Amino acid sequence: MAFLQAFGCYVPSRVVGNAELATRLGCEADWILTMSGIVERRYAEPSESVIDLAERAAHDCLNRANVEASKLGMVIVSSGSSPRRFPGPAAETAARLGVPGIPAIDVPMASAGSLFGLAMAAHLAGVYGPILLIAAEKMSAVVEHPPLDRNTAILFGDGAGACLIDPNEGPAKIVDSRLHSDGSFAENLKLEFDQPIHMDGRTVILQASRKVPAVIRELLDPHALPASAIDTFLMHQANQNLIVRIAQALEVAPEKFFSNIARYGNTSSASMLIAATEWSAQSGFKRDTPVVFAGFGAGFHWGALLVVGS
Repeated sequence: MAFLQAFGCYVPSRVVGNAELATRLGCEADWILTMSGIVERRYAEPSESVIDLAERAAHDCLNRANVEASKLGMVIVSSGSSPRRFPGPAAETAARLGVPGIPAIDVPMASAGSLFGLAMAAHLAGVYGPILLIAAEKMSAVVEHPPLDRNTAILFGDGAGACLIDPNEGPAKIVDSRLHSDGSFAENLKLEFDQPIHMDGRTVILQASRKVPAVIRELLDPHALPASAIDTFLMHQANQNLIVRIAQALEVAPEKFFSNIARYGNTSSASMLIAATEWSAQSGFKRDTPVVFAGFGAGFHWGALLVVGS
C-alpha cells in the first residue's frame, strides 16, 4: 500500500499558439483546434534540457508537500525525449536535487511512462521509503526535426510533472493498477535517434479508444465499481477528441475527465502529472472518493490506476 502525497509541475514560459504553427505548417488554425482540441502549447528554450524541466517540477512537488529532498528513498524519471542513449535523466536529476547515492530509475517510455512509474512506485515505496516520480518531456525538439509533419507538429508541447509517493500517508491511497504492453504495434508510433517522429494516427486512435476503456473496466470490476462511480478521470492528455471517445465508451460524461490539453498540448509522459497538479489545486481528493488515472502510449503501453481519497 502507498499514498499520493503531492503533485507538482513546470511548464516553459514560451507560448506557441495555433496561428503561429498554422503559418509554418501551411494549414488553418481552426483545423488544428478541430483535430486536437489544442489552442496553444509551451516550448522550452533551446538552452533548457529535459533535466532542467525535471528539476523544476521536482522542486515544485517537494515544496507543495513541504518535504526535503533528503527524505527521498528513490527517484524515478520518465521521458521519451531524452537526447542521449545513456545515461538517462534520472541519475543526474537526483544529483541536482542533492540526493546522489539513492537509486534513480529511468523509465524511457513516452506518454504512458508516468502511469507505469506510479504503479511501480506504489510497490517500491514500502521498501525504499518516499519516492519522487518525475515525467519530463521536450517534445518541441522532436517535432521540429525536419521534415515538419503537420499531423504531429500540431500536437506536442514541453513540460514536466511530478508526484511524491509515500508508504505511510497522503491525501489518497493507491488501491490497484492494471498495466499492459503489446509490441506488435511498435512500428505505428516510434521515435528513432536523429529521425522525425513517426505516428500512424489512425491506428493509434483506434487502439487507444478500445484499450483504455477496456483496461479501466478491468481495473474497476474486481472492486464492484462502475465507471459512473468514479469522481474524476486523470488521463494522459493526448488529444481532446480521444478523451471524449473514451468517455463515451465508458458511458461517462466527458466533464468527469479533467482536461488541460487546450493550453499545453500533448506533453507526452508529463501530461498526466501536469493535469493532476492543476486538478489537485482546483478540487483535489475527497475522502473515500475514487479517482482513476489512465494512459496509453508508444509501445504500445497502456493501463489504469485506482486511488481513493484517504
